[in-house]
Amino acid sequence: MRAGIDGLLTPHPLGATLPVVFREDDFTQRFCAGLDSVLAPVLATLDSLPAYFDPATAPDDMLAWLAGWMGIVVDGHQSADRQRRLVRTGAEILRWRGTVRGVRGAVRGLFGADPEIIEPGSSRWSTTAGSPLPPAAAPDLLVRLAVDDPAGFDLRRLDALVALVKPAHLEHRVEVTAR
Repeated sequence: MRAGIDGLLTPHPLGATLPVVFREDDFTQRFCAGLDSVLAPVLATLDSLPAYFDPATAPDDMLAWLAGWMGIVVDGHQSADRQRRLVRTGAEILRWRGTVRGVRGAVRGLFGADPEIIEPGSSRWSTTAGSPLPPAAAPDLLVRLAVDDPAGFDLRRLDALVALVKPAHLEHRVEVTAR
């Protein structure tokens, strides 16, 4: 949250914009100075607004908000640097959402490790023309991640991430193994 900054001066004092009769009035100048101290952080924020939208220069507390614009969830377990990388690569991650490449990129971005992804896919055919097709195997997705401490790893975070970025029609499973 942006807040007032002690000693911050406004580049556009209100008292200087008034007609001469008010510029010479002490009460009016003090009143305008009080408003200037309230408006100074607003003007400073507006002057630097492009920096708030750039992941390289945005304040740390704005990164989750920027990520939310792209549907990327940061859960506070990542460092500010990792959050900046996620936001920076967000458009690329979204382009591949629902694909193996997208799942891999999202897991790499959030956990910093490449997962093993097993998507067997399925197809059906018959060698006899006109005969019914054999039953189809249920499509599913397995995401396996090797980590240093499997016992201390929060599997729910991985499961939630995969649920967000996988194809909507696929069931999924997640596993964690030791490196």
